[in-house]
Amino acid sequence: MSKSKNRSGSQDWPELPYAESVNTIATLHMWMQVIGKIRLVQTPWINHSWHVPFNITARGIDTPLIPHSGRSFSISFDFYHHLLKLLSTDGGEWVLPLKSRTVSDFYWEVMAALKQLGIPVEINTMPSEVADALPFERDQDNYEYDPEYAAQLWQALVQIQRVFTEFRGGFVGKCSPIQLFWGSFDLALTRFSGREAPPHPGGIPHFPDWVAREAYSHEVSSAGFWPGGGGVDGACFYSYAYPEPQGFAAVKVVPAPAYYSEDLGEFLLPYEAVRSAGSPDEMLLSFLQSTYEAAADKGMWDRPALEARFPPQAR
Repeated sequence: MSKSKNRSGSQDWPELPYAESVNTIATLHMWMQVIGKIRLVQTPWINHSWHVPFNITARGIDTPLIPHSGRSFSISFDFYHHLLKLLSTDGGEWVLPLKSRTVSDFYWEVMAALKQLGIPVEINTMPSEVADALPFERDQDNYEYDPEYAAQLWQALVQIQRVFTEFRGGFVGKCSPIQLFWGSFDLALTRFSGREAPPHPGGIPHFPDWVAREAYSHEVSSAGFWPGGGGVDGACFYSYAYPEPQGFAAVKVVPAPAYYSEDLGEFLLPYEAVRSAGSPDEMLLSFLQSTYEAAADKGMWDRPALEARFPPQAR
């Protein structure tokens, strides 16, 4: 893997206080699910559900173009000006201030805006991958929005995407884009061995088993970041293998704060350990590389055929 010139320091990585922000995280997750499901129903299926995630941008998070009849539109969360923006290719535009409001109110306002712009969309309003959730139109529980935390989370995602992009460059096999999945609310990057995997057991709440099986149709080493929840009380990086090869969990990975969670079946590295490191980039890259090597070596991947160094070294 070639070393990037674009290194950062700890001052570039914002704090992500989980306890003070857990309610904002829950609200943002549901708001993003509303927008994500709009893209889901309007976009042709792409393998491994790569047609549904969001992209990280210079202002926040957005959808690529979403087709609707002969037109297209996009929806973006602007965490710099704290606006939700809906733009259509025929000049239509609608803006909603991002502030504390219930998921129900958010859902109805977005649906009304789409109808007003002549691009009505109907979605399944039950949140995906969330146990004991309420349909969007009935969710009065999640409503908090802390603009400072939202901006910090976006800035963290900007840093993480930059490092993930460097890590991605060392692999020439099949590899996913770097994408924010709104179902599980994580920024993810997945490498593939090229071999088929056994059928995934499914069982994910409000997530069809056939979708899980298609997503994990081939062996993977997957790494990512999520802001916390699901048994992890804080922002965290993760790395796992599917199927998990024998001996994977026992591999000693780096850096020192990384550990294997028996409950989740994944290696974890607290975001705070990366943020406060002397070289956050190097620490995160070491985690990504060592956990990938654990998956590839224990899974007997053909690493020479799948890896490369850019630019190629002179011979």
